Amino acid sequence: MKRGGHQRVSTRGWGTHRTIGAAVRAAQDGTVVYVQPGTYQEALVVDRDVTVVAEKGPGTVRVVAPRGSAVSLSSCRAVLREITLEGAAPEEPAVLVRGGAPLLERCEVTGGRVEIALDASTVLRACSLTGARGMALRVTGTADALLEECTVQSVDGHGVVIDDAARIVARRTRIEDITGCGALFDGASGGTLDDCDINRCGRAAVLLSATARPLLTECRLRDVKGQGILVEGAVEPAAPTGERDGQETEAGHEERRIRMERCEIFGTGEEGVRISGGASLNLRDCTVRDAGGEGILASGGCRLELDDVRVTDVAGTGLALLGTAHVRFRAGTVARTGANGVYAAENSVLAMTGCELSDTPYTGIHLARGARATVTDTRVRGSKEHGVSVQDGADLLAERTTVERSGMTGIRVHEADAVLRECVIDEAMTGIRLETRHRPLLEKCEVRATSRTGIEIAAHTGALLRGGTVRDTGAAGVFLDEHSAAWIEDLEITGTAGSGLVLWSGAKPRVRAVTITESAKNGLYVHDTASGVLEDCDISRTAFPALYIGARAAPVLRRCTVHDSEEDLSVASDAAPVLEDCASHDVAVSSMPGRPARAGGAEPAAGSGPVSGTEPDGDRLPGLLAELDRLVGLERVKHEVASMAKLMQMVKRRQEAGLTPPPLSRHLVFAGNPGTGKTTVARLYGRILAAMGLLSRGHLVEADRGQLVGEYVGHTAPKTQALFHRALGGVLFVDEAYSLVPAGQGADFGQEAIATLVKLMEDHRDDVVVIAAGYPGDMDRFIDSNPGLASRFTRTLTFDDYSPQDLVEIVRHQASRHQYRLAAETESGLLGYFEATVRTERFGNGRTARQVFQQITELHAQRVAEIGDPDDGDLTLLLPQDLPPVALG
Repeated sequence: MKRGGHQRVSTRGWGTHRTIGAAVRAAQDGTVVYVQPGTYQEALVVDRDVTVVAEKGPGTVRVVAPRGSAVSLSSCRAVLREITLEGAAPEEPAVLVRGGAPLLERCEVTGGRVEIALDASTVLRACSLTGARGMALRVTGTADALLEECTVQSVDGHGVVIDDAARIVARRTRIEDITGCGALFDGASGGTLDDCDINRCGRAAVLLSATARPLLTECRLRDVKGQGILVEGAVEPAAPTGERDGQETEAGHEERRIRMERCEIFGTGEEGVRISGGASLNLRDCTVRDAGGEGILASGGCRLELDDVRVTDVAGTGLALLGTAHVRFRAGTVARTGANGVYAAENSVLAMTGCELSDTPYTGIHLARGARATVTDTRVRGSKEHGVSVQDGADLLAERTTVERSGMTGIRVHEADAVLRECVIDEAMTGIRLETRHRPLLEKCEVRATSRTGIEIAAHTGALLRGGTVRDTGAAGVFLDEHSAAWIEDLEITGTAGSGLVLWSGAKPRVRAVTITESAKNGLYVHDTASGVLEDCDISRTAFPALYIGARAAPVLRRCTVHDSEEDLSVASDAAPVLEDCASHDVAVSSMPGRPARAGGAEPAAGSGPVSGTEPDGDRLPGLLAELDRLVGLERVKHEVASMAKLMQMVKRRQEAGLTPPPLSRHLVFAGNPGTGKTTVARLYGRILAAMGLLSRGHLVEADRGQLVGEYVGHTAPKTQALFHRALGGVLFVDEAYSLVPAGQGADFGQEAIATLVKLMEDHRDDVVVIAAGYPGDMDRFIDSNPGLASRFTRTLTFDDYSPQDLVEIVRHQASRHQYRLAAETESGLLGYFEATVRTERFGNGRTARQVFQQITELHAQRVAEIGDPDDGDLTLLLPQDLPPVALG
């Protein structure tokens, strides 16, 4: 027979052959085999370049395998056209391709999968794959597949599986009614999915391993019971080449990442996109909406790049980062979420540029537990809680970012660090609240239209404010709480319903070139015992005296001017202000230097007090105990807390088993000097109890005498009750608890606070933990002041002072966190510094170590400023000459 020609197949006997297999065996390369309508019970083997076609069109020819595959193709360029291929078992291959480059066109494959293996290169065009179990299409080995206008449906398992070094390109393909995953990419696979529909999957529409490298273009994943895209695996990212500061080269990153372009993911039962492990994923011009969980969840060391991605109408958080994930989010949108707009924790890293977040019932951007974020040219609006919240050791750099219409605080920083440059806060309850042992920087920020305070610097918090404006606030413009130490320069405060600038008891700020105008109360209100230095300030158009100095307050005012007000100065009789080169003009009543100051004065403006905003953290117990163990020093304390955790686990198990639990008090006394980590351990203790299910939230509420004790009869009990109820479900931490029982005093309102606490501890014995903290020598007086305290505080944890080695370790940790390095000789000199430092009553242990680190960086900055062209080493390496002189007392 000559090459080419044709063969005919028919079940009725008038054709040349009764079986398709016989016709193929008789054919040469190039032969066309025409098959008449009918059902052919055979396992077809094709190993030559022939074309097999249903002569009467689709649906007329069925090849039903009595066993194994309906057709096996090997080492050929065969074409199958308009044939129905039915496998013998749905979990086995119905079509098996081993090598060659065959084409299936307008074929229907049912009752088994299509498997493409070895180095085959296969095209499926306008085909239908149905009724498989396990998977509908598998491409493995070094094979590749092209799908065009295909349908994959009714599969009990995965739709498409790509593993090993295989690749796939899919265009205008629908994947639907899949009870497992739409597509599985495994091994070192790769490929594209173009203009595809992936619908109603049982777990995930597309499942990728961390090593997969496909490109998905114009895909549509919808009505999915699980995740839309699931990328998982424990593979760590390969060590990049050509790195600088931990950032791999663009070429290396491009090679490793999975890409999706112009895709739409909607109607998922769980996350729209979930990526973990060492995977790298890029989404460009994609939409994720109507997800039953998070819109996008990244965790486990993955890298995720989002360009022009829209996440809307999801039940959980819009974008969540956990477990050291690195995410870059550019020109994106997050709107109408069921939780936070963006949530980052667990040392994850986020870079967000040009994005818009809106309409979140929780916080717009929430950073916690060591997360680091850079947010630039971004807009956050319509958050029911905070616009941006930074807490628990997180770090934020925000530039040219706008926060609008926040239900609580515009930007909140709690035990974390932040730098805010040229940010705008508009329409919040409180504009910015800083409550941290770090020293956040606010530079050229604008706060306006707040219902309460514009900027709050909480008790014992330091901050630096440079430039910017605060306007149209419902209470004070800037409120500096007890013992705060802010530096404020070139700030404008105008249009406040309370006083413009409030200094509360013990506050000691440095204020320079601040302008205060149009305050409904005082321009500057200095509360009892506050002090500080104010220079070159201008205060005008105030309804109350422009300056009010309270009892025993001793501020220093230099070159300050008051004008266009009814009265310039009101001073309490025992105040001791110092006014140097100050003046007033255009005031009706003047008491400035040169005239006797009037005693008494206007009533103080109502400044906002501390705001509680802790949230449950859902921590796991092993991780919390590990976090406790990582604390510097405190060996006895760590051992005792861990032992108590084991004891309480046993108690809980006995209760769950119906056994009588042994007597156990969860309330504690923390005895130690300042800066020994009492507050840090208290916060961890609450989270540990919450992780064991012994507290509902585990949050920490801090209190001292001023927040518990009232100023008149009948005032103390309500104050104590209010603070206690804020702590329900968590820990009430009473610092300097002995101050409730002043030495040498008889009747005192502090006794009323203690009696109220004892009753509340009894009424809510399972709902709260109370920790009383203070100097070791004074806590016995506190416990002995009320018989109910001794029976409730049965365990005392003693916090030893940090050793010089511990203090060096704290400085080393601070240096690493702020991207500095300590030379070996610097560490040795630092140890000598702490060994030589005299520990007076001012010595603050860990707080002193952090202050020393700040001094070191300031001295380092002065030294490096003298270097003409400093390199990276100069900018980061701390040398012995950067150490401050030893404090001798």
